[in-house]
Amino acid sequence: MKTRPGSPGEGSGPPAPAAGLPPPAERGATVIPDRVVARIAAQAARAAQARRAAVPPDRGGPAAPHASAAVRTGSVRLHLTMDLPYPTDIPRVCERIQRDVAERVAQLTGLRVGEVLLTVRRLVTATDSSRGRVR
Repeated sequence: MKTRPGSPGEGSGPPAPAAGLPPPAERGATVIPDRVVARIAAQAARAAQARRAAVPPDRGGPAAPHASAAVRTGSVRLHLTMDLPYPTDIPRVCERIQRDVAERVAQLTGLRVGEVLLTVRRLVTATDSSRGRVR
């Protein structure tokens, strides 16, 4: 049985370059906007907050984490702002959240995460989420 070039039965050699196209390295680059990376980081921070700080992701209480990102030449700097429960070991929890977010953002975007700055907006006690507004 004969196979035609490009058919599934042909050897697994490298694909032939497309006629008239420049090499892949010269065609361009995929650019991920800062706001997209920031949204990915905010979702990763929410998951890390639930896992590392024992904050339920869907209950009232701490506000959702906020993230901003600055993407430059294949790397990104992240700034996260979030609430943490009280009492908690703040330095240890923050370090783990930073590491989790950096790994997840790098995994999903392919960018190198150079820095993750985390600001704790406030500490939330268990009574804060059930306390109503005073009139």
